[in-house]
Amino acid sequence: MSEMHPHKLYRHGHSPVHRLPPHCKIAAVLCFVLAVVATPREAIWAFGAYALLLAAVVATARVPAGFLLRRLLIEVPFVAFAVLIPFVASGPYVEVLGLSLSESGLWGAWNILAKGTLGVAASVLLAATTELRELLLGLQRLRMPPLLVQIASFMIRYGDVIGDEMRRMRIARASRGFEARGVRHWGVLAKSAGALFIRSYERGERVHLAMVSRGYAGSMPVIDDVTATRAQWSYAAALPAAALAVCLMGWTL
Repeated sequence: MSEMHPHKLYRHGHSPVHRLPPHCKIAAVLCFVLAVVATPREAIWAFGAYALLLAAVVATARVPAGFLLRRLLIEVPFVAFAVLIPFVASGPYVEVLGLSLSESGLWGAWNILAKGTLGVAASVLLAATTELRELLLGLQRLRMPPLLVQIASFMIRYGDVIGDEMRRMRIARASRGFEARGVRHWGVLAKSAGALFIRSYERGERVHLAMVSRGYAGSMPVIDDVTATRAQWSYAAALPAAALAVCLMGWTL
């Protein structure tokens, strides 16, 4: 795989977390999220423990809290959805700050907010300490279907290309005096979207022909394989192992 530009979620660093092999970090985050999801929602203290575990990893990775919190804003639509649940859910109602809210809805909102926030935070932390190229190599090392890895690779590589094409089309419309002000301009925007799809398809065809002419036979060559030592696996397993212990205590206490 050729060199890629660092993505916006990545923060360059030389911490022990940055140096871990990517497949170790991917497996650790996946197991951590599974432990969080499996925790009963009534064990409120357990989610506080998970947050402390993530905070310890953030400190070890030397990722500023502000950097992480700004990227958690992607969760805002899910937060808005969770806030509405107590108002629309059925079941016994309780008074909260003068409002009559569904008890089951409150538990459901808490469940979504707690588990969703922890999962998003873990994913953002993974992206902040792992470059895109390393993520793809890690997925490949974990034996993810090669076709899915290739699709993800092409999406990452050519996302900026499509974005630049959209920007050029927008500039072309603006140079001709077009400005979308209402429903009557949706037709022009729809035609632009169709033109963008055709141009992207044609570009994909040209890229595929260029790859075939260079010997592409359905799989990408592995230029730089990544391996992990037993010590690195043990280091990466610390987070999911602690999360698993918290999950078990959440069910037993």
